Amino acid sequence: MFRRTFWFTTGVAAGVWATTKVNRKLKQLTPEHLATQAANKAIEAGHRLKDRAVGFALDVRDNMAQREAELGEALGIEANPDRLPELPAPRRVAAIENSNTPKYSRNSRYVDSSSYPYNRNEDH
Repeated sequence: MFRRTFWFTTGVAAGVWATTKVNRKLKQLTPEHLATQAANKAIEAGHRLKDRAVGFALDVRDNMAQREAELGEALGIEANPDRLPELPAPRRVAAIENSNTPKYSRNSRYVDSSSYPYNRNEDH
C-alpha cells in the first residue's frame, strides 16, 4: 500500500511540476511578454553600444594627446597647457598702393582697367 501511495504522490508532484513549467513557457510566449523582452534587449544593446563608443572616444583622445606630445617633442615645441600660444601680429594696411593692381571704387565695382598700364585681358 505504501508503494502505491508513493507512486501516486510522485505522479502528482511530477504533474504539478510539468504543468507549472508549461504555464511559465506559455506566459513567456505571449505577445506582450515577447515585446517587453525585445524592448529590454534593445535597451541593453544600446547601453553596451554607448559604453563601447565612450570607451573608444576616450581611447582616441588619449592616443591623440600622446601623439601630440610625441610630435611636440620631435619638433621641439613644449606643450604648456596653462599658456596659450601667441597669436601672430595683425597685418598692417599698406600706406602706398601698388599702381599695377586693379582699382576698385567705393561701391566695390571694378573700375575700367583700360586707364591703367597693365590690362591682362588686352590680348583676348
